[in-house]
Amino acid sequence: MSSAPTQLTMYSTSWCPFCVRLKAGLKAEGISFVEVDIDENPDAIPFVESVNGGNRTVPTLHYPSGATQTNPSVAQVKQALAGTGVVD
Repeated sequence: MSSAPTQLTMYSTSWCPFCVRLKAGLKAEGISFVEVDIDENPDAIPFVESVNGGNRTVPTLHYPSGATQTNPSVAQVKQALAGTGVVD
């Protein structure tokens, strides 16, 4: 598994409706993130597969704490970021 990112990172694809919905929700809440499109950045695929039982499931989020979540709701992201200074 790769080391923890310095910013919230979302692994996604351009065609994934769950990714589109989560990106819109995070932007609406003012939560900043770095997006990595695994179709455009195939070097990211092994990480996504490593945290999803070998599957290329997106959206996969990687938090600065090192934790990951797959297809979370905005509320779940906010909960995971609570106390980090990213989200109040």
